[in-house]
Order: sequence, then C-alpha cells, then structure tokens
Amino acid sequence: MNLKIMPKADDHISRASRAIRQAGRVLAGKQPAGRNLTVFPDDVFLVSYPRSGNTWTRFLIGNMLDPSDPVTFATLEARIPEIYFTPDHTLREQTRPRILKSHECFQPHYPRVIYLVRDPRDVAVSFYHHNIKAGNITDGYPMDEFVPRFIRGEFDPKWGSWSDHVKSWVMLRGYSPDFLAMRFETMKQEPLEQLARIADFLRPRGFSVPSTRDRLERAIKLSSPERMRKLEKEQAAEWELTRNTRPDKATVRTAKVGGWRDELSATAVGAIESAWGLLMQELGYELSGV
Repeated sequence: MNLKIMPKADDHISRASRAIRQAGRVLAGKQPAGRNLTVFPDDVFLVSYPRSGNTWTRFLIGNMLDPSDPVTFATLEARIPEIYFTPDHTLREQTRPRILKSHECFQPHYPRVIYLVRDPRDVAVSFYHHNIKAGNITDGYPMDEFVPRFIRGEFDPKWGSWSDHVKSWVMLRGYSPDFLAMRFETMKQEPLEQLARIADFLRPRGFSVPSTRDRLERAIKLSSPERMRKLEKEQAAEWELTRNTRPDKATVRTAKVGGWRDELSATAVGAIESAWGLLMQELGYELSGV
C-alpha cells in the first residue's frame, strides 16, 4: 500500500506567510534583485562560490577605481552591490558600466565575468565559521559532521556544491575573452600583479582604471585584512550581510592560504579530496594524500 504523507497545516501556513511577505516586498519595491536582475550589456559580474574572497576583491576593485574615497562596509553596497541585497529598480539607477557581485552558478546572460575560485578546503573552514556567525550551527558543532554536509551543498542549496559551481563557470565560459578566472591564493601571493590583471580586464570595458603602480599599491593597502577587520567592528550594523549576525564573530577572519591544515582533520580533508580531487588538481591545488 502506498501511503501519501499529507503536509502539516503549519507547513501550509508557513509557506503562505512567506509568499505573502515576498509579494509585499515586490509590491513595495523592496524585493532584492537576485535572479530577476535587469542585466545591461556593459555589466561586469564578480562571481564566486560563497567564502571565496569576493568581499576582499570588491574592496580591491572599489579602492582601485576611486582611491580618494576608500571603500567601507557602510558604502560597499553602493559601490559594488550584491544583487541579493538591493532592489532591481535601485540597481538600474546605478552609474554604468556597473560591477555587481553574484554567487550564481553559470548564467549565460552575464556578459562579462570575473570569476574567483578558492581551495575548497579553505572554503569549507570559512563556510563553517560563517554559519556559526549566522546562527545556522552552534559553537562547537563538529567540523567532521559539517564537512560532509558542506560537500553536499546543504547549507546554501541554491548555489549547489563547490564543484557544481566551479564547473558550471569554468567549463561553460572559460574559453571566452569576457571571462577572467582568478585564484584567491594567487591573489594573496602576488596582489599587485593580479590586481593589474583585473585592471586590464576592466579598462577596455568602459572603466576608468589606473595603470600606475602607486595607485594599485594604494588600493591593496586600503583593502588589507587589518583595515577590513577594523571597519567591520565599527560598521557591522550598517552592512546587510552582518547586520543580524553574531557581533562576537568576525566575517573578515585571517584570510590565510592553507589555513585548513590547522582546522580540518584527516577525515575531513580526505572527504573533500575524495569528492573533488580531480577538479582541485586541474585548478592547481595539490592534494594532501591523506
């Protein structure tokens, strides 16, 4: 006998309540753009899987474009907005060409993309602390239990897994001259050279980008983890991403390359490398061999 499991009345009420709230936001013009964003042909999208260095890169680019007005967390969304925080009608009014932050998997209508990729072992660690800060998991939640869920993409299913996300962009757009792939680790090791690559990518696309070494060095200095951590402490209540999260936990942490070695067990490392080892090697990441 096949039994049909009927949804609880509370489930219907909860879904209806969410739908009503969303409809209200849409009618009031407050619904974030997200996947319903109006895309212009001169747009540039800064795309990554979450916790891959996108915020730091936004600071770098914003400070490169206008070093006289350094980026802060209070101004970040006005300078290089995230499409999930701002209504489409507001984004349409932004000065063009625009640079927009997105976490979407492959979107064929994004005309130009700077794509950030980071070692998934470090992404796992950063994502773990992010979920504690957001209140999705508790302090002391076992990392060895978190990692398999991270591999399955459970915590933010709309982005898929790290592997799904990376493959969707690299395999479908990697050949295009309007696609610039950046490794977080290389950016940390040689920020001047990598920021110059971004400048070269933006310059022919309508952006007034400096070519002098001094300007690039100043942008890097203004985007240091130390300055960003200080700004976060002062402005966490003014930034959408941190406004309703735990103030005792930082979003901008050490940004250390290879920090996973201090936080992941051999079991966790082995699970990530078993799931994604081939892709990691194709992207230049060495496996630990655990």
